[in-house]
Amino acid sequence: MLAKLTSKNQLTLPKAVVAAVKGAEYFDVAEENGRIVLTPVRIHRADAVRAKLEALNLSESDIDGAVTWARRP
Repeated sequence: MLAKLTSKNQLTLPKAVVAAVKGAEYFDVAEENGRIVLTPVRIHRADAVRAKLEALNLSESDIDGAVTWARRP
């Protein structure tokens, strides 16, 4: 099967390949010995939010303050 790289660096995956990884919306992309390797990744939204909050070094009081601010009349 062939996939053509567009001028915008996009690839369309063949239907047979996509069917083999049902439900995959995201892929980890790696280069190994001149090959592009796509690995399906299941992203759990809550885990992604927790990871982002941890990376931003936000505390529970920071979150509480933001929620209070957002709910003000």
